[in-house]
Amino acid sequence: MPLIVGGGPAGAAAAIRLAQAGMAPVIVERTAVAADVLCGGFLSWNSVELLHRCHVDPQRLGGHAIRRARIFAGKRIVELALPATAMGLSRRRLDAALLHRAEQAGVQIRRGIAVRAIEGGIVRYADGTSETPDCLILASGKQDVRGAARPAVSDDPAVGLRWRFRASERLVQMLDDAIELHLFRQGYAGLLMQEDGAANLCLAVRQSAFSGVGRRPDAMLAAIMADIPGLSERLACSSIGKAQAIANIPYGWRARGGTDHLYRVGDQAAVIPSLVGEGVGIALATGIAAADAIIAGVAPQPYQAAGSRQIALPIGFATLLWSLAERPALAGPVLALLATLPSVGSLAMRMTRAPMFRPVGIQVQP
Repeated sequence: MPLIVGGGPAGAAAAIRLAQAGMAPVIVERTAVAADVLCGGFLSWNSVELLHRCHVDPQRLGGHAIRRARIFAGKRIVELALPATAMGLSRRRLDAALLHRAEQAGVQIRRGIAVRAIEGGIVRYADGTSETPDCLILASGKQDVRGAARPAVSDDPAVGLRWRFRASERLVQMLDDAIELHLFRQGYAGLLMQEDGAANLCLAVRQSAFSGVGRRPDAMLAAIMADIPGLSERLACSSIGKAQAIANIPYGWRARGGTDHLYRVGDQAAVIPSLVGEGVGIALATGIAAADAIIAGVAPQPYQAAGSRQIALPIGFATLLWSLAERPALAGPVLALLATLPSVGSLAMRMTRAPMFRPVGIQVQP
């Protein structure tokens, strides 16, 4: 019995693939009901295609079509057409749809169950029980599990902040079919429309900057809005409420090796800077790849090693772009180049997409 820890996009994609192959996967998910999580509110065109492979159509879920990227750095603004249509969709709706599809495929889902630790091949639960599955997929997203935690990759890691709120009519008109990226020193803000007239605002800032405002999301946003008139103008007529937050995001990390008992997927396999909007794409692609590895009898270590090699370019290039983005003085000239050569921007977007992984010994089927 394959056991999957986590019912987000990575875990659900793996479960759907395994069930389609006649296996009987089980998902253990710590939340009792579908909840909105901080990351993944933007679905790239690549993510949309991968969702269709899981028989989930984000457009039917009410996803807001996004066809342009608008980037702000100081007084510079550049607008680029996306290679194909992307979507703005809340994780609450996406995750619920993926788990519903998994249940339809015959996947058993155990909700409201927290994993306390993974020791060797043993999964230990918060209620004191444990089990040893035939194979284990770790799909816990940005939440680490004791015994399988990812190492720190920076002395000043990223902090993620997110607000989802009812958009004013003015904001709806200003955003239209674009995702906006507002760059500032030590971070960036991403703003887009999602389903049902809701706007999604995400910030990725360095921990040192967040500590400098007393670790208060409202103070962080106020400081950024004071420096970015365009963002302040967009949020002026909206009540955005309280933020969700997550600390110590290891952007740029990838699992270069594996163990003999654990298949890592999603953010537990690689953490791409959210600036490029491919977190869900990596989750889906690695979830499918892990399932294909299990079906083909490929052990975790060669699966992880092959996957790490194939994701190296998107992760590395996205990390470089993130480094530039949090330095507006450097980002400005890059935007000037993109304004004159938009094909460069299109190439950069394509280079940061998740590949369809092909672990050793596997021919991935569409």
